[in-house]
Amino acid sequence: MKIIVPMAGRGSRLRPHTLTIPKPLIPVAGKPIVQRLVEDIVKVCGKEVEEIAFIIGDFGQEVEDSLIKVAEGLGAKGSIYHQDKPLGTAHAILCAKESLEGNCVVAFADTLFKADFTLDNSKDGIIWVSQIDDPSDFGVVKLNKDNIITDFVEKPQTFVSDLAIIGIYYFNDGVFLKNELQYLLDNNIKDNGEYQLTNALENMKNKGTNFSPGKVDEWLDCGNKKATVYTNERVLEYNGNIISNSSKIEDSEIIEPCFIGENVVIKNSKIGPHVSIGGNTTIENSVITKSIIQNDTFVKEAILNNSMIGNKSLFNGNNINQEVSIGDFSQVK
Repeated sequence: MKIIVPMAGRGSRLRPHTLTIPKPLIPVAGKPIVQRLVEDIVKVCGKEVEEIAFIIGDFGQEVEDSLIKVAEGLGAKGSIYHQDKPLGTAHAILCAKESLEGNCVVAFADTLFKADFTLDNSKDGIIWVSQIDDPSDFGVVKLNKDNIITDFVEKPQTFVSDLAIIGIYYFNDGVFLKNELQYLLDNNIKDNGEYQLTNALENMKNKGTNFSPGKVDEWLDCGNKKATVYTNERVLEYNGNIISNSSKIEDSEIIEPCFIGENVVIKNSKIGPHVSIGGNTTIENSVITKSIIQNDTFVKEAILNNSMIGNKSLFNGNNINQEVSIGDFSQVK
């Protein structure tokens, strides 16, 4: 089994946090989004994962090394491919064409999921979906009476289905997928100026591939600040309280669940619920709920909710009740 993870996008909806690191490396409950994603996929694969291939932009050697480490931590080979231009989902996956063979899972790295199943790798293909109230901003699928996907509809403006594609796919034959992706590029077949995976899926379906829906218990989006803070909340609810033994908590109250990383110092503060604090961060004289504060940051006199503060930042809240979104290397005094 191979896992292919396209993650070359710059994450403009999550700025300023993605100005310095790619969105999939932003931590949720103390662990990068992409690491949580591939860990969850490995759990449901039901067979050994031999390779995890990451398709990235120009993120630098440090990012590449961290991704290789994620793969190796799961007992798989890590591979790095580059997508230099944003030419669509089909183009992104094809950037990893050397790894597209055998059983493959393709997972776009801005989503997390919770599910209790083992992947049925005897199927031709599986497309994971989630039932949502408003499907107009998503690709959706229609099913026949045998629970086989009959149609892929991108962002329907009139109702055709409430089963939204969440961005995780299984393919029994990676070479077949690769050939259909290459066909789109060779024949310049685009939608809205980009090469789209859904066109390849349609071609595969028309050639006899039976795609089945895979349903998840919960779909967690990390597309913007509000969604990422909510995802952090839900992951903490699943995982419970995690407080590092090296943290120092003085005259403070921690309301579960929270994640408190290595060498965190908390003084005279009330933290939680649903707060994640990265390593080497100091919090003083503050009240913080439902927020993500990253590494090496100093926060004082803050009253924060539904907020994100990046790495190596300084925030003085002046005891004003606020909701903030502050990127890395920022100072608010």
